[in-house]
Amino acid sequence: MSTEDKQLYTVSIYTENNIGLLNRISAIFQRRHINIESLNTSPSEIEGVSKFTIVVNIDEVNIKKIIGQIEKQVEVIKAYYHNLDQIIYQISGLFKIKSELLFEEPQIQNIIKESNARIVTVNKAFFILEKSGRKEEIVQMYNQLSKFGIMQYTRSGLIAVTKEEMKISSLLESYNN
Repeated sequence: MSTEDKQLYTVSIYTENNIGLLNRISAIFQRRHINIESLNTSPSEIEGVSKFTIVVNIDEVNIKKIIGQIEKQVEVIKAYYHNLDQIIYQISGLFKIKSELLFEEPQIQNIIKESNARIVTVNKAFFILEKSGRKEEIVQMYNQLSKFGIMQYTRSGLIAVTKEEMKISSLLESYNN
């Protein structure tokens, strides 16, 4: 598989909420030696239906094969794939930093302001910043803050909605009836 054909795809999987399904879905990627870049599970817009959002770097031929395998899982209602141009997406990062730096380092206040981050909590020992946006924005903020010392850091998986209308809502409504 040539690397020129690879790109990031977001796989959206609408499922019943069953134990063990995540293992079976991740095994589909594992068997093909495909690394999952990010993974998020959440409720969908339809009650009782879960949505998996998985990001992988792959070519279109193989993503189509994977979608076919995913849809063979009994609990899977429907699976879709989209490239990054077809979706609107966000990632969230949390940064834990020593509280004294908030007041002693004016540069940190500038970073917060310029990046549109928000302070989630402040106490005597630390403060927590939250930044949502594209991965590059979160990484840039990490790089800017790391020289001051980050006590803890975590980044979420990608969450996304499609730019085009999805027919899944009407499919799911008929599924629930």
